[in-house]
Amino acid sequence: MSMKIGNDQFKKRVDDGVNNAFMRFAVSGAQERLRSRRLDAAEELGNWEEWRALGEEIRQHTLENLDYYLEQLTDNVAKRGGHVFFAQTAEEANEYIKNVAKQKQAKKVVKSKSMVTEEIHMNAALEELGCEVIETDLGEYILQVDDHDPPSHIVAPALHKNKEQIRDVFQEKLSYKKTEKPEELALHAREMLRKEFLSADIGITGCNFAIAESGSISLVTNEGNARLTTALPKTQITVMGMERIVPTFEEFEVLVSLLTRSAVGQRLTSYVTALTGPRLPGEVDGPEEFHLVIVDNGRSAILGTEFQSVLQCIRCAACVNVCPVYRHIGGHSYGSIYSGPIGAVLSPLLGGYEDYKELPYASTLCAACTDACPVKIPLHELLHKHRQRIVEKEGKAPISEKLAMKAFGLGAASSSLYTVGAKVAPAALTPFMSGSSISKGPGPLKAWTESREFPAPTKERLRDWFDKRSDDDDERKHSK
Repeated sequence: MSMKIGNDQFKKRVDDGVNNAFMRFAVSGAQERLRSRRLDAAEELGNWEEWRALGEEIRQHTLENLDYYLEQLTDNVAKRGGHVFFAQTAEEANEYIKNVAKQKQAKKVVKSKSMVTEEIHMNAALEELGCEVIETDLGEYILQVDDHDPPSHIVAPALHKNKEQIRDVFQEKLSYKKTEKPEELALHAREMLRKEFLSADIGITGCNFAIAESGSISLVTNEGNARLTTALPKTQITVMGMERIVPTFEEFEVLVSLLTRSAVGQRLTSYVTALTGPRLPGEVDGPEEFHLVIVDNGRSAILGTEFQSVLQCIRCAACVNVCPVYRHIGGHSYGSIYSGPIGAVLSPLLGGYEDYKELPYASTLCAACTDACPVKIPLHELLHKHRQRIVEKEGKAPISEKLAMKAFGLGAASSSLYTVGAKVAPAALTPFMSGSSISKGPGPLKAWTESREFPAPTKERLRDWFDKRSDDDDERKHSK
């Protein structure tokens, strides 16, 4: 599948994450900072729950009328001289983008941060054509220079690297001579990237929100790279997921306020940019040609289902920043460019259960993600729905789980078998017990006890305890 990163099995990815001490330390620290900033920004805004309810209402309304707003957006982009292409699949999106590159005889493409282009693996498609694709977001640039390391976080893609590792990468790949100070590293990247902007044939961006009433696309960033990507090359291509749309600038203002506070704890990011079509006569900058590629890639199949609310997502990563599972295993363990709770819900829908059936189980169902979501996606409930579908409709439950449930069903259906099982269990598990717990469990308990203890069954059954207690009560009554 296009959004897949790596070919390792889920357990191998998790083991790698759990045993990566630096990554876990970095993620833990980042989660604490981003979560605290989000809470402070929400408190400063005031009436946060009312803002969340309004954000949810806007996203739900848009999804329920998505065909109308997409048509309005398309018409308004065309009126301003832009070109619109609807791509049903990742392959169709990449083919259109490659055709534009061929027509322009493009040799170099500069690109600002975009999750949907990661999803469709657009960079690889253009590189096969012979184009050099330059990531211009600092985090994405670091990962690209480091042999195309995939992002591990929706907002902070290089979260899993420290400044010493970045310095080493720059020294090896970019002839860097200075220290690991972030200011010096950032300045070197800026100097390297500036000449790329000036020599690029095409600029490609993602899209935080498209505004249907004007045909505008918006970019919400903390670096100036997106504006250079759209202002300097003669041709601009914007790639957006089909759900990333708002009716008017009024709704856009609400969602941007929610996005910036939820993502990085800011009132507003450094740059909130709205761009409308190609450069008009008399304008001094902007592209001569503008293309909007609207990507479906499985999204339309989610509309009208019990999972539709996942399309409300505004890619703030607030759910990622509070997830206890993400804290311990990191982003790469999810095997998808979408990590954390949103990835655990979205990846199986876009990529299928064959590759992502484990992700809905990579959750405690604690609902911290749901509480943090600025547009009130019930993420923990959707994870539960995935589990239910995996078992009941897909038949993809683990064999050990199927056998365990079948055995329990047989035992629970017979009082005699249940009684025997309850009496035998303590004795059967005695070799694995340490005090009042099991630290190295057999079979299905093995994975659990690798990271935590399991309560050992008591020798006295509840029924026996209850019967004995009842007998003692009767004796006390008779003695009186």
